[in-house]
Amino acid sequence: MDVFIIGITGKIGRLLAQELLARGDTVHGLVRRDEQRTDLATQGIRAVVGDLTDLSVTELADAFGHADAVVFTAGSNGGSARITKAIDGDGVTQAIEATRHAGIRRLALVSVLPESWRERDLDDEVEYYFTVKKQADIALSRSDLDWLILRPSLLTDDPGMGTVSLGPAEFHGRIPRADVVSTLAQLLHEPHISRQILELNTGSTPIQDAVKANVRAPDGRAHAEQARARSAEEQ
Repeated sequence: MDVFIIGITGKIGRLLAQELLARGDTVHGLVRRDEQRTDLATQGIRAVVGDLTDLSVTELADAFGHADAVVFTAGSNGGSARITKAIDGDGVTQAIEATRHAGIRRLALVSVLPESWRERDLDDEVEYYFTVKKQADIALSRSDLDWLILRPSLLTDDPGMGTVSLGPAEFHGRIPRADVVSTLAQLLHEPHISRQILELNTGSTPIQDAVKANVRAPDGRAHAEQARARSAEEQ
């Protein structure tokens, strides 16, 4: 695949680029500084210099080139309301329009579990962050693109385990970024995962199996659901 990553210099973006390159994919990305572009070039990654908050839809679409898929991993991480709106809100809207303008069908968004941090006393800026993230999810889910929204649990830098729990609804916990990236790479390579919101947490299912279990059959049901239905009928 040819994949363009918005947020390629972030922790998730960098790991995803490495994972995709290891699979033999071509990786491009958007960076804000020339030195970042130079650094990525040594890894075989072509980067376009530009600020997501300043680029027009046409300019961003041109940056995508002939990518098979666009992945949005950028995020403000609950910073100021102004930055949150510019990146997590307007940035996603811009990416949706640019993806459509470029004639690309596939757009994957790394979002957040809605109940993340709910055990904490959150300030207004963090609450606003969750509101904007939800608005972005809605905007993408209502688009005509071949979209995917992945909502991981609280991210850690622990070594990946290679096993996860993946589905339309998951409990909130903690999950290594490495497992998020491996799951996302597998999802990108599964064409039958389409127009779905999937939540991700630590679990005991190998990542490849977890992804396959969420592949939708022609009747709209996931394979795992079909298997349970067949089992019930046999009993």
